[in-house]
Amino acid sequence: MQLTYAGRFGMAAVSFAALAALAACSSPSQINTRDGQSVSTADRPEVDKDKDFITYEKDGREVQVNKADVHSIEEIK
Repeated sequence: MQLTYAGRFGMAAVSFAALAALAACSSPSQINTRDGQSVSTADRPEVDKDKDFITYEKDGREVQVNKADVHSIEEIK
């Protein structure tokens, strides 16, 4: 199956849109704890309101921090 010019352009446009959407989701953040520590994360941490935990990924592992131990979460620009 050979794609026409319009077909190739359409596939490239869809690929670009998907890549742009993924890049837009990434929000590097910094978690500042009440004891003065700082943790940088690749993506914005998830705040679980039911369990009072903040979850983020570090070195391929899921890490949970008690919300009471967190002073602030800031987006790194």
